[in-house]
Amino acid sequence: MAKLTLYLIRHGQTYFNIYNKLQGWSNSPLTKQGYNDANLAANKVANVAFAAAYSSDTTRAQETAAVILDKNQASTGLQVAQSTPFLREQFYGSFEGDNMDEVWAKVGAPAGLKNFKEIVDTFSINKAKDMMKVADPFHDAEDSSEYWQRVDQAFALIASNPKLQDGDNVLVISHGNTLLSLMERYGAGKFDLSVRPANGSVTRLAFDGKTISVLGYNE
Repeated sequence: MAKLTLYLIRHGQTYFNIYNKLQGWSNSPLTKQGYNDANLAANKVANVAFAAAYSSDTTRAQETAAVILDKNQASTGLQVAQSTPFLREQFYGSFEGDNMDEVWAKVGAPAGLKNFKEIVDTFSINKAKDMMKVADPFHDAEDSSEYWQRVDQAFALIASNPKLQDGDNVLVISHGNTLLSLMERYGAGKFDLSVRPANGSVTRLAFDGKTISVLGYNE
């Protein structure tokens, strides 16, 4: 398998981001600032030649990908990113669209924890997923096992691309909590997980088809 550099970019700001609502598989439009975020991200990677591009199949990620690819002059033949549900944000079940602070207070209450930060500081981001599934009245929210089974398929999809060669760069448009989850899993404790990745920020991973290491976070 080729040794790749993955450029993971968080989508631009959405209205749900402004309204502090959980936005997993649900969607809301990019704001004016969201398009600015996408353009700033595009400027950051304007001179990076991408051999392939992938995106979450949410509209906010697809629109961000379109802006970035439109402004990228270093890549040839890349007009749209391949969309996949494997790159979606965590599914929050019946909590989708609810106020984030209120939901995490419910999730943490059985353990005497008041918010997402306290849950993560006490346990982990992975454990927060498991706790949310328990708290969801319908139990539809993804737990950590379900989440990683899906997200790992995104990396398998990239690894299966026969056109990729050693040294190639790959554009990947994804989501905030997914980037945090990847940092917890692969960052070897080197990154401050209390700092959420900004809309339009760039996170770089080294990927050889089997192993993943973090080259940069929230750049």
